Amino acid sequence: MAVPPFDPHSGPPAYLYVQVADHLAARISAGELAPGYRLPGERELADTYQVAVGTIRQALDELRRRGLVATLAAKGTFVVQQA
Repeated sequence: MAVPPFDPHSGPPAYLYVQVADHLAARISAGELAPGYRLPGERELADTYQVAVGTIRQALDELRRRGLVATLAAKGTFVVQQA
């Protein structure tokens, strides 16, 4: 199942970082981003989602809280295997 493109103006009101996190989570759930996949860097994600780098940092923090990604220092952020 394909995930629709990111649109911050659709759906219920939410903080922008939560919308980005939700979109990335949907891509993970759909298998678009498989376990072990290394996410692009913060700046590249910010360009892709047309948001500030700080917003991406908050979104990645949210995904870590949800247990969907793990960040390894100097290696990057990776999608983790779901139970």
